[in-house]
This record gives sequence, C-alpha cells and structure tokens, in this order.
Amino acid sequence: MDPYGMGGGGGMAGMLGGLKEQMKQMQAEAEKVEVDGAAGGSMVVVRMNGGQEVLSVRIDPKVLGDRELCEDLVRAATNDAVRRSKEASAAKLAEFMQRMGLPPGLLGF
Repeated sequence: MDPYGMGGGGGMAGMLGGLKEQMKQMQAEAEKVEVDGAAGGSMVVVRMNGGQEVLSVRIDPKVLGDRELCEDLVRAATNDAVRRSKEASAAKLAEFMQRMGLPPGLLGF
C-alpha cells in the first residue's frame, strides 16, 4: 500500500539516484576547473583546481631576495586562488541547478 501516491517509492528512489549521479558529475567537472590567484602584480601566481589542490606556484626571481615579502605574496596569492576556486565551484553548482530546474539558493549557494 502506498499512502502517499508515490508508486511505492521506487520512482522517487530512482529519481534521487539519478540526481546523486548528476551531482557527482557536476562535482567532478568543478574539480577540473583551474584558476590562478596572483599577488604583487603577478609576481607570485598560484594555480589551483576546483578541489582546492595547489597545482603550481610561480615566483618572480625579483622577490626571492626578500623572504618576508615572498612569504606574504605566496600567502596572498594562495588566498586569492582559494577565493577564485570557490567562486568557480559555486558557478558550476548554480549552472547545474539551473539545468535541473531547481531554484537558485536551494542548496545554500
């Protein structure tokens, strides 16, 4: 007996399974995105993916002589890359939600 008229729940379970699979695909797409964070007029550039893994760090040789400046620029560039990575992931999620016909902000993004 199905008191809620949901076809025994099988249809809902199948729909949720499909949604989970699409969410996994969206997350995989978001992790492939690469962003650059920069500081000091691009004297330090940190490349990061959507999974917030640092892929590379480029440091202009001019800043290597000043350890404190170099550390500050690496920190600032990394923070910039993290911010950009989060923005790119949020944009991918918003795109996914739009394709699914879900209202913006439903999942807190």
